[in-house]
Amino acid sequence: MRTKQYKPQGKTKPRTKKAVFMLSDEEYSLIHFYLKKYKITNRSRWFRETVLNHVLKNMEQDYPTLFEENEMRR
Repeated sequence: MRTKQYKPQGKTKPRTKKAVFMLSDEEYSLIHFYLKKYKITNRSRWFRETVLNHVLKNMEQDYPTLFEENEMRR
């Protein structure tokens, strides 16, 4: 059985920047358990997608608007 390949949209640019962070033993174990449970083999892509999805979601929520939320509810 063949797994579906991930293909990004458009032309990909080489990744030249590196991000490194430390985890506690508990955090590492939790992430390792999650990756094994959901059969995620590409940890790098998973971390990248997870972080970027979170950042983009927050940026979308914090996007400046013409009016404040309480002014729009009137």
